[in-house]
Formats: sequence, structure tokens, C-alpha cells
Amino acid sequence: MIYTITLNPAIDRLIKVRGSLTKKKTNRVNNTEFDLGGKGLHVSHVLTKFRIENQALGFIGENNLEQMKKILEIKEINHQLFVEKGASTRECIVIVDDSHNGSMMVTEDGFHVSDENHQLLIDFIQQQVTSKDMAIIAGSLPPDYTLQKLKEIMRMLKKKGCFIGCDLSGEALTAAVEMEVDFIKPNQFEAEELFANQESHFVDNIRKLAKKIAYVVVSLGKDGSYVVHGEEMYRVLPPQIKERNDTGAGDVFVGAFLAQLAKGADLQTVIRYATGCSASKVTKSDCTSFDIHEAEGFFNEITIFQMGENQHVIS
Repeated sequence: MIYTITLNPAIDRLIKVRGSLTKKKTNRVNNTEFDLGGKGLHVSHVLTKFRIENQALGFIGENNLEQMKKILEIKEINHQLFVEKGASTRECIVIVDDSHNGSMMVTEDGFHVSDENHQLLIDFIQQQVTSKDMAIIAGSLPPDYTLQKLKEIMRMLKKKGCFIGCDLSGEALTAAVEMEVDFIKPNQFEAEELFANQESHFVDNIRKLAKKIAYVVVSLGKDGSYVVHGEEMYRVLPPQIKERNDTGAGDVFVGAFLAQLAKGADLQTVIRYATGCSASKVTKSDCTSFDIHEAEGFFNEITIFQMGENQHVIS
């Protein structure tokens, strides 16, 4: 079982604008849709499409509970989300136009999570998670949700002996590194923040991280990624595609990466699926859709360099 943990879930309101989005101009809306939001929930969606057993954990607001439940049902997300009374699950407004220059996102902060619901999550982990499971904590922290609470979740997962992945940023990412989790996926800027007090070269710093963390992925957006596992380090160049909406692409990468790890695939296969699925996502107009067969069709367009003294192209 893979457990995804979304501490600050969201409902994505996808607004499609006619023409190109322009400041100081009346931009006409062509269509509005609602989609699944929150990094961990996105990962659950990917795992479900790969037919990997998973359960989404986290919190959900009472006020728009039915709307969120409907979205979860459509996406076939198996979940155990603890309801916060008197609260509303936040909305993320994603604006897409016809320019194919990517999306624009405006997001609410989210609701305050009670100590009682936090404890319910801790109790669930204590009772249900085993050493054979995997867990991924992904996304932002809710307002006033302390690092101590996040670390309590990580400590409980550590105690269980399961694989722990984290797609976090800022102080939360630093805490994950300090806890020596098994997987992280910072982007380039988040990684540079981790290395702020280190004088070594960026690539050398990534290698150092991999001495404490089994799988380190540094996302470079449309320029690909670095992937490190043990002594293996790869520079990955994605296929060249026509971008429509890049929102959720990183979450699809994480979901596909974990799905292939769960299947026992070799690292190069893991990288191909993660990169291909992420590229497929970017070609779609909504925030979650991707096509596995399309991703497999991208495999020959993905370039993987093995880095080291004898750097060479694998494909």
C-alpha cells in the first residue's frame, strides 16, 4: 500500500480564457471546470491510473465537503480524509489561455487544522501503516500547522520502518532532509536554498544529499531533472512538447516515479515513466490528466546522461 498525505488539500478551479491573458484588458472566460487539487491527492490519482493500491490521507473542510467528495469519486481516489468542522477546503484558481505559454495559479491559504484531527492522522498511521508500505507527504502546510507536527508524522512513519517520500519546500523540505527520508523532489530553487551555506558546486551538493537520502530528484522544469540514487547520477532531458498547462506536472512525475518503484522497475525505467508521464500531463488543459500510452511513446525522445568521470548517453 502507498499512502499519500495531503495536509493542505484543494479544489482546483480551472478557468480557460479566450485568446491570450492580458493585463488591463477584459479577458473573456471560455469555460470553467473543477478538478482535484493538492499535491498528495494528485499523486494518488497517478497511482490509481497505474493500478497501484493506495489511500489518500489528510484533511478536508466540512463546508464544501460534498463538492470535494464528488471530485474524489470521479477520480476514483480511495481516501481517509479527516473532516474539519466549520472549514472550507481551499480553492486554487488556475488560468489557462490559448497562448500555450503555461498556466497561472492563484491559491488560497487553506484552513486551520485542529489538534484533534492532527492526532487522528497520527493514530491512523500508528494503527495502519507497516514496514512494507510507502508513504509520500506532498504539498504545502496548512496555516499554523507547525514543523513539530510535520516532524511528528515523519517520526511515526520512521518508527513504522516504511519508505518515506517528501515533495515539500522551505523549512518543511529542510526538516525532511534532516529526518533523512527516502525520497525528495525539490525544484532547482528549492535545492539551492538547501545549499545556501555550502560552497561546493550545485551537482556536488546534490551528490552529498544522496548520501543521506536514497532517491534525490531535482526538477529543472522544462529543462528536465537530475536523478541520484546511491552512486548513480543521471541528467535527464525531457521530450520537446507543446505546453498547455504545466500545473500538476511535478505531481505526476512523483506519482509515476513511486508507481514504478513499487513495481520493482530499474531506475532508468522509473525515470522514463516519470519523465514521460509528466510530459504527457503538460500537453493537457486540466490539472491532473495524463496518458500512460502517450508517455510510453515519448520514451525514445527522453535523453538520459549517466554522470561521472566517464559521462555517457544511455539513450
